[in-house]
Amino acid sequence: MNRISWFAAPFVVATWLVAAGARAQMAPDVEILPLPPKDVGFDQNIGKFVPLDALFRDETGRPVHLGDFFSDKPIVLSLAYDTCPMLCNLSMSGLASSLKGINLDVARDFDVVTLSFDPRDTPEMSRVKKEGAIARYGRAGASNGWRFLTGDENEIRRVTSAVGFRYVWDAPSNQYAHPTGVVVLTPRGQIARYLFGIEYAPKDLRLSLVEASKGKLGNVIDQLLLLCYHYDPKIGKYGPLAIGAMRTAGGLTLLSLGTFVTVMIRREKRSRKRADAGHRSEP
Repeated sequence: MNRISWFAAPFVVATWLVAAGARAQMAPDVEILPLPPKDVGFDQNIGKFVPLDALFRDETGRPVHLGDFFSDKPIVLSLAYDTCPMLCNLSMSGLASSLKGINLDVARDFDVVTLSFDPRDTPEMSRVKKEGAIARYGRAGASNGWRFLTGDENEIRRVTSAVGFRYVWDAPSNQYAHPTGVVVLTPRGQIARYLFGIEYAPKDLRLSLVEASKGKLGNVIDQLLLLCYHYDPKIGKYGPLAIGAMRTAGGLTLLSLGTFVTVMIRREKRSRKRADAGHRSEP
């Protein structure tokens, strides 16, 4: 236990120093972005049902209810708005690549619903997004199983609240601060599992879909969120606070691992020396 505590200590210190270290290394003329607001993230409402009567418009402009897409297959629900400057585009591309990496097909084995959480988005905008996603996925027939929805604020909030998707509008950056990930739903519209990030391991994604197709629910796991809030549209890339924090954390982690290995080697050498000395002193 003493070894474990000693090993964990540097990581605790590293976590505490990440933000301070990143800020300290900033150039004076670089704007430091604020930390993500506390009301941005995912609440894992596993077992809860999404509102199947929620009303939207699909990419053709046709009025549809969310429940229209539920039958005998599980559904991957993604939340992304059409004018997002970077992260939503990355997440859509990552989702298409991840889905392409499994031996299950959209429209045959499961469906995908992408809902914009920006009420200003239109079916015309979503149609363009759909064309790009289907092209990246590259499998025949996928267009019939991947739908893009837009709607008004109240209907959007019904769905985002049900799946625990928390986001806010950030006026200074003129964009939404939001997490990224997908929600896997059972054929009955029940939340089965959450997958966080931009791309998803094929094994995890396939297992989630297979379990959801049988009505099985996953367990709540630690939230691993990549927040769009660190994206700075003025420079067209992620802000130095986010990049600096990741670099600082990586450096501290490597330093901690190196220190741990060095200390363990020295302890092992001392133990061997004491053992050899004990053997020599025996009659």
